[in-house]
Amino acid sequence: MRQYVGRTFALGVGRRRLVPYVGCHLKEFPRPASLLGSKRHGAQFAGLRTEAELTSDMKFESATTTMPVFRLLGEDGRLVPGATLPFEQEEAVGMYTSMVRVAVIDQILNSLQRQGRISFYMTSTGEEAAGVGTIAALSPDDVVWPQYRELGAFIHRGFTIEQVIDQCLGRHTEPGKGRQMPVHYCDAGKSIQAVTSPLTTQVPQAVGAGYAFRIGGERRCGASYFGDGAASEGDFAVALNFAATLKSQALFFCRNNGWAISTPTKDQYAGDGIAARGIAYGMNSIRVDGNDLAAVYLASKTARDMCVNEGIPVCVEMMTYRRGHHSTSDDATRYRGGQEPKTQARLGLEPISRMLLCLRDRGWWSDEADEALREATKEEVMSALRAGEAKLYAPVSDMFEDVWKIPPPHLQRQRQECFEHIERHKPKYEEHLAKFQPEKH
Repeated sequence: MRQYVGRTFALGVGRRRLVPYVGCHLKEFPRPASLLGSKRHGAQFAGLRTEAELTSDMKFESATTTMPVFRLLGEDGRLVPGATLPFEQEEAVGMYTSMVRVAVIDQILNSLQRQGRISFYMTSTGEEAAGVGTIAALSPDDVVWPQYRELGAFIHRGFTIEQVIDQCLGRHTEPGKGRQMPVHYCDAGKSIQAVTSPLTTQVPQAVGAGYAFRIGGERRCGASYFGDGAASEGDFAVALNFAATLKSQALFFCRNNGWAISTPTKDQYAGDGIAARGIAYGMNSIRVDGNDLAAVYLASKTARDMCVNEGIPVCVEMMTYRRGHHSTSDDATRYRGGQEPKTQARLGLEPISRMLLCLRDRGWWSDEADEALREATKEEVMSALRAGEAKLYAPVSDMFEDVWKIPPPHLQRQRQECFEHIERHKPKYEEHLAKFQPEKH
């Protein structure tokens, strides 16, 4: 050991070179535990968060045990041994009602797209419990970042069928003023952020909000929804690491429905699903039967309690199935057999029928009530559709607004070119422009 002004160096053995060893004299060099006569069998390294066992048996690890799937209701609608129902009749009926309403809305709007009355649609068929069960477990103050299959979350939090129709029709009465694709809902008044098309961008945003909630001492969380395909994006890994290391009050709700458009899970990941990634990043995680509304609700409620009481992120993976096409732009029969969706639709396996069996078994619901609910929802959708189709689109000039306080020159130039083009070809546009609100002067 040689000491020089301002720095201490250790002399490299055998190669006669000086190696910086800042702030440590020879007598301060740490002694290996074996040289000190310690009987400890573990070792602590700077890169380990816990003490690790030392071993001379070289073994490469590929996986731990497969994570179990949490379930409360069997396919007969009855509680599995040792389980209790986590809600009372009123709440159970309320959640079931939301799931049925989503199913009816999906059926009608999917048909409307085929008729050319709306341009695009995505159903939640088979995944209704994932959206409704999670949102029901949250506080109204918890801020939600949805993906694009969370209609159940919107409906259960109070989003109206009129809002659904107006958004899908692109009318001026919806917050996006028709500038978003259909099914890209938003209701900031209900603490639900806008759906965005790019995958996974909403997950880091929820984590950032959750971090702000923790350092601000707020008892609420940021909840993000995404599918198994979105979890393959780089933003997902960044978000999990951010949340775990900074203790963000964030909830990760993954709908693992088996397919990322046409890509099956076997081609998406080789590990044990999505929840295991939460564990790898150091957060509490659980895998749930996503077709079991009771299990989804209880797991989400418990996760939310952990999140706000302990100030930690939690990952919830819901194992479900996308029974419909990815969207109306997709033909799922081209990449999966016709029998697979039918098998996944059997009574008691898919979420709506399983919850119906549970309600019937307790005498909380009847076939007459079910038929009345479906008919009333259908009429509400058709009424909202008639009203929506009579509404005007936002003014053409709105496409140039709401981004810049002072529009930049290139945007002003595009606006001018647009209206000059319309003026030159006015006869061709008159009939179509009658569907738009007049320009503001």
